[in-house]
Amino acid sequence: MKKYLTLGELLNDYRNLNKISQLDLAAKLNVDIRTVIRWEKDETLIKSEKEEELVEETFIPYQVIRNLNATVAIPTFFDFRIRKYSLSEIFSELPETEWLRVQIEKPTERVRKIELKSDSDSILRYSQFQHNMNKPLNRQLINEAVKILPELNLVIVDDAGYYAGHCVVLSIKDDTYQKLKTHEILESEITLGDLTDFRKESKPIFHFYDVTADCNENIFYLAGAVLKFFKELQHIDYIATSLTHRYDSYGLNTHLGMQLVWEDKEVRDILGVETQARFYEGDFKEFLANS
Repeated sequence: MKKYLTLGELLNDYRNLNKISQLDLAAKLNVDIRTVIRWEKDETLIKSEKEEELVEETFIPYQVIRNLNATVAIPTFFDFRIRKYSLSEIFSELPETEWLRVQIEKPTERVRKIELKSDSDSILRYSQFQHNMNKPLNRQLINEAVKILPELNLVIVDDAGYYAGHCVVLSIKDDTYQKLKTHEILESEITLGDLTDFRKESKPIFHFYDVTADCNENIFYLAGAVLKFFKELQHIDYIATSLTHRYDSYGLNTHLGMQLVWEDKEVRDILGVETQARFYEGDFKEFLANS
């Protein structure tokens, strides 16, 4: 993560990363180019009504913009690749899952089941804005996943009500799982025909297709909601799988009891991502048994 001291520095990096000129950004926000120049030079703050437009246009977390768009800015660490922020370097990495073991039962109204009409667009935008992956999510796949498994297809919002992350989990067939495990198909090649109702399977397979949040707190709230579901499946033989490119997910998978099956630099090159693809599988029974 990079430490940002001013909003101007953040906006400048956003434009450079997305190859957007000051004029382009000004047009999108319906302001004069001189206004954008003053923002980037930190000569003036952004008006509150424009903050919301900036969040909508850039998809930068609202809290990051709020922290930096202040008379006395709050220094904030942010990584554009995974849309994640932190208030200090020490908290930029995920804490040990022992922390989650204690927090798992803490309730929050900010996590809820995905609502197709209102949440799908935010989830799709997330996939389009990422620089660490080349796996644009499929709306039809999300819709079907929600219908089959609403308990694990979740979205989280921040305290201001803005999108803050999501969890998309697919109930997949055994032959699809085998093909993912042996590199016969890419994750982006999963189709509606690969999904199944886990309730009808003797050994269900839950594939964590996409899990993300804009800060560690929200990641752990999502993880807590997921683990509550699996706590009720302790008597069932199941497999959980994950193919992740997020560097901050490697340790979390391991701590939760998943085993690394393979990692592939070639897949990284094929997909054009910055980190290695890692395929994990396992279950959460041992972790939950100690919770």
